[in-house]
Amino acid sequence: MLRLRLLLPLLFFFCTASTQSLGVAEPVRLWANPSFKAGETIRYKVHYGVINAAEAVVETSGSLERVADRPCYKATVSGHTTGSFDFFLHVRDQWRAYIDTASILPLRSTRDIEEGSYRKKEVVEFDQAHDIVNVLQTQHKEPIHYTFKVPNNVQELVSGFYYLRTLNYEHMKPGDIIRVGGFFDESSFNMDVIFKGREVVQTKAGVIHVLKLVPKMPTNKIFRGEESIKVYLSDDRNKIPVLFQAEMFVGAIKIDMYKYDGLKSRLNMAQ
Repeated sequence: MLRLRLLLPLLFFFCTASTQSLGVAEPVRLWANPSFKAGETIRYKVHYGVINAAEAVVETSGSLERVADRPCYKATVSGHTTGSFDFFLHVRDQWRAYIDTASILPLRSTRDIEEGSYRKKEVVEFDQAHDIVNVLQTQHKEPIHYTFKVPNNVQELVSGFYYLRTLNYEHMKPGDIIRVGGFFDESSFNMDVIFKGREVVQTKAGVIHVLKLVPKMPTNKIFRGEESIKVYLSDDRNKIPVLFQAEMFVGAIKIDMYKYDGLKSRLNMAQ
């Protein structure tokens, strides 16, 4: 049965790892953030076909935290199965990133995955100045350490989701491509996201003006076609993800926002 760890990355990237060229380390960037702040919470219902399969929460803690002596947003994505899905596939997942406020780059990320009998506990420390990540996995009796060289200004899944929100889409045209480099599951990857334009969508929280993004998917055995995933961000300064749709060979998934709080700006409702 499909594991929720395949659903939660829908909230960020939905990509397949691929090698990215590495070079001499460059200075860590400065990056403006007009879109989110501490204390933001967004809640979602996850539907598998007509079944209400899970709920997810994306939030930033109410105060900044310090990592490597830098102020950081503590951003958390958590999800759990509900109803009959919880009986057949008990899931309690938490993904977290500590995002540097000046660069919108991760300095630390954690994963605590509980899905049936599967477990994964991981802490990743990002040395952005030297393009190195240190991975600690503790789900086994003996902790496992890894060190990897990564691309400059590398993201991970949670921080990459927030990074996409900070981009300026005002002058983008349908067909424009956004490229993001990241690190996940001990691999570096490139992801291309296609800007499809502006629409109006119905969500459980109301009718909202949105920006439509489509991650370009490689051939795989899960998702149906290159443009099988659609992500809708609110067309305003917040750019919060309000709706996700994915067509798979075994059915369809919809992740639908039903509640939000602590936004930096007013949401652009259609009515």
